[in-house]
Amino acid sequence: MTDINLDPPTDQADAAPNAETHPLKAAALADANATPEANGANGSNGAHHDGEEPAVKPVANGHADAELVSEPQDAPNGVDPKVEAAPEPEPEPTPSIDGDVAPRGPLYAQQASLPHLPVPDLDATLKKYLQTVRPHVDDDGYAQTESVVAEFLANQGPQLQERLLARAEECNARGTSWLAEWWNDVAYLGYRDPVVLNVNFFIHMVDDRRVRNKPLARAAALVHATAEFRAKVLDESLEPEMMRGGIPLCSKQYHYMFHSCRVPAAPRDTYKSYDPEANPTAVVIRKNQFFVMDLVHRDTNELLTPEEIYVQLDRIVELAGTHTELAMGALTTAHRDTWAAVHGQLAAIPGNQAALEAIESSAFVLCLDDSAPVTRSQVARAAWHGDGRNRWFDKPVQLIVWANGKAALNGEHAMMDATPTGRLAEWIAKRAAGLPAVQVGHDARPLLESTLPPPTKIEFMVTSRLAQAVREAEVRFDTDVAHHDLFVMAWDGYGKETIKSFKVSPDGFVQMALQLAYYKMYGHTAPMYETAQTRKFLHGRTETGRTVSVASVELVKAMEDTDVPATAKVALAREAIANQVKYMKEACNGLGVDRHLMACACSGSVKGPSANLHAAVPQCTPGGLKVGPVVRLLTANRIKRSIFNMTILLKTALEDPEQYWFQFASWANVLGKQYKDVNEADVDQHIDLRKAFLTHLSSS
Repeated sequence: MTDINLDPPTDQADAAPNAETHPLKAAALADANATPEANGANGSNGAHHDGEEPAVKPVANGHADAELVSEPQDAPNGVDPKVEAAPEPEPEPTPSIDGDVAPRGPLYAQQASLPHLPVPDLDATLKKYLQTVRPHVDDDGYAQTESVVAEFLANQGPQLQERLLARAEECNARGTSWLAEWWNDVAYLGYRDPVVLNVNFFIHMVDDRRVRNKPLARAAALVHATAEFRAKVLDESLEPEMMRGGIPLCSKQYHYMFHSCRVPAAPRDTYKSYDPEANPTAVVIRKNQFFVMDLVHRDTNELLTPEEIYVQLDRIVELAGTHTELAMGALTTAHRDTWAAVHGQLAAIPGNQAALEAIESSAFVLCLDDSAPVTRSQVARAAWHGDGRNRWFDKPVQLIVWANGKAALNGEHAMMDATPTGRLAEWIAKRAAGLPAVQVGHDARPLLESTLPPPTKIEFMVTSRLAQAVREAEVRFDTDVAHHDLFVMAWDGYGKETIKSFKVSPDGFVQMALQLAYYKMYGHTAPMYETAQTRKFLHGRTETGRTVSVASVELVKAMEDTDVPATAKVALAREAIANQVKYMKEACNGLGVDRHLMACACSGSVKGPSANLHAAVPQCTPGGLKVGPVVRLLTANRIKRSIFNMTILLKTALEDPEQYWFQFASWANVLGKQYKDVNEADVDQHIDLRKAFLTHLSSS
């Protein structure tokens, strides 16, 4: 890192830099075989709703999906008025995976046969909208909402629906969906708050006990496994994800998994994808320094072995030394307009555009951290945001390995939902665990080094002004992190199979528990949602699953009423869960509320009142509480046991429902406390009590 104490001339700063190509070679092919599972992504932290859709996404952060994004507002880390954005070059067009080019393997072979995302019937959407509003408003508020809906249906609605239908026809002819571009812009690329904390998600990988406290051994195995998975994506030999009944899911997102990067720009970010054959590299971040490492041998295109990767990583650790440099990665934590402005200034300095492209074009990023988180909460914190320095949060795939050998993945969300990334995380964790533990003796290292070019350090030319921007980003990041709480509570008593024995959906079961916990904490219900996946359609992404219904509100109120018999509570629970399952199935079939109404708003303004129904009833928007990033029914092996959730005991009325519903209420009461009022010892004691209770039941 070179610090030059001169700001670049204005004409230089405002000029779009010429791209410099990083000298990299051809892509590698892997020999490991993937075993695709049904029901969507195979991520070790995936969850599965018991309806038609595949697994919902792995652990995510506070607002990972940004289902309905409000207008950008001034953030604490807003744009520095002293820094003006330089024009950004347009991203290079990416090759089509849905066009006339014949697929080379199974990954994209089903794309041409995927159905198009349907445009829901407007009347049906508005009726469903009213149904989801009803639990949250009184009679006067509901009457007002009905009036707004009727006016919309009589005036602007049909015109906007016609425009949307026309757009759908045009997009279908082009081989895409009517939603894809709008969704990418509104929910992600046009979203201006920092991606860390607000957009990126993370996945905590299962520990590999063989390499505990051996971070380079763990990292070498994970990098090798990721390179194998990358090769399967590139040669398209990876099987597409499947739903029940052999229904394929859209594979479009795999195009952005490797060799892609979000690039800041105003008023909306762009996404760049690079030629993988020209850039078979990974970028390693150590002590805030960036290093480029080849994933293949240049002369044979063969993948580096885990032992060779270990040697390269050890070299990087030695090169990085003990000195922590200026944290350029902290810039990726800033408000997107701030980062866009600084990015333009940074790229305008000779040499920096090539440095940026070395990061952007790499297959993925590996972060080697000095810290050693132990508890689930500590690991979650470190994976979610870490210290905000030793990262590049704009990359779709960031592997993170800590000093104690624990590992995680942090993913940028704009073009990638967490189900494909969850599949990647599970695949590489299993593959790495199946490899022999990486060991390199002193005698073997010189021979390995002789066949490997040394890693290359990425150097940035930094002005004093840019250095100040980095420091300001660090301060703002630390302030933002201090405003967020996170506590992970594990429940090992039982998981999906036990819940299914109650003849209810595990996902719906947990959703009702969350609503009850919220009600016990605040004394009222609130709009909640979870993510439904629409990748059964071409270029499908997600839809909002509105989980609160009249039935669920009746349930949580009944749970707090000692005069309501247990049998009635069981019946209410079954009705509420059935409503949630029905809505999720419809949402997964592209028949939800939120994407349709958003598309109507995007279809263009017409004369008359606003077409945005959410604006008319702001308290009914689904932004009240997203339950996915807060808690999720997760599993180590396709939901055979839960490891991170707010589940509650439930049995049918035939098996002493009074006792089970007492446990339901008791567990929700614990979960309804602020996490800071519950220390981990108390939680462990409570879990032990629950386990003892289950043991007693199984033996009686």
